[in-house]
Amino acid sequence: MLKKILFIFLTFIFFSSFSQERKKLIIGKVSDSLSIIKNANIINLKTKQGTFSNDDGLFRIFVSKGDTLNVSSVQHISKQIIISKKIIEQKTITISLKSNTYVLDEFELKRHNLRGSLSIDTKFVPTNKKDSLLRNVMDFSKIDMNIVEADDYIDKRVRPQIVSTDPNSKFVGAGAAISLPFKHSARLWALRKDLAYKKSFPYKILSELGGIFFFDELKIPVDKYFHFLEYCNPLGIENLHKKGKLLDVIKILQTESTSYLKIIKKE
Repeated sequence: MLKKILFIFLTFIFFSSFSQERKKLIIGKVSDSLSIIKNANIINLKTKQGTFSNDDGLFRIFVSKGDTLNVSSVQHISKQIIISKKIIEQKTITISLKSNTYVLDEFELKRHNLRGSLSIDTKFVPTNKKDSLLRNVMDFSKIDMNIVEADDYIDKRVRPQIVSTDPNSKFVGAGAAISLPFKHSARLWALRKDLAYKKSFPYKILSELGGIFFFDELKIPVDKYFHFLEYCNPLGIENLHKKGKLLDVIKILQTESTSYLKIIKKE
């Protein structure tokens, strides 16, 4: 009875938090002072979900109010955007990046008398004094290598102790039955892990397949994305995705999208 109550309580917490934290999908465009920016990297720093801008500088990403988007691109200065209520209501955002200017250090070009021949030019190169100093420092000819030095006092203090205790000695003859505390914690952690996977699945599958697959190829409306996944979930798409069978998931989504679009058109 206690297990059933605990399961119902955790399930209630999961679905209530999932409904509160459900994010909105917005469409953005990245550009600079000259043109659009391709392959810009956009990351939601709160959810750690990311995407890239396409050849038209456009991208799609899930956000909620207060999230921070980090936008970066090669040869551009990175920029962070805080998602406001206005951006979520408009469902669009335009991001402008500034070009990054690289300045080389100044250097002085001096004339030389080298002729381009190694055998001739080496005769005019002065001997480096550092070479002679290094040669004197590294001279070990006067050191007797056969002398055995005693242990250093400091070395003894920092040297780790040698442990000779057998860690399995306490369990010799104890048998297979061992009393472990929190014997139900493994099941609770497994349940918690499963709930966390269900919560992150919509964002993972969109990140892997891309918005073009769902919204352009399957013609799923943006505001119906979560509803479409719930419609396909009885066919086991989450379990298939967990097992790495992404092709099977794609086939199910493609097949079910046709009947799903007919249903929402009737509504």
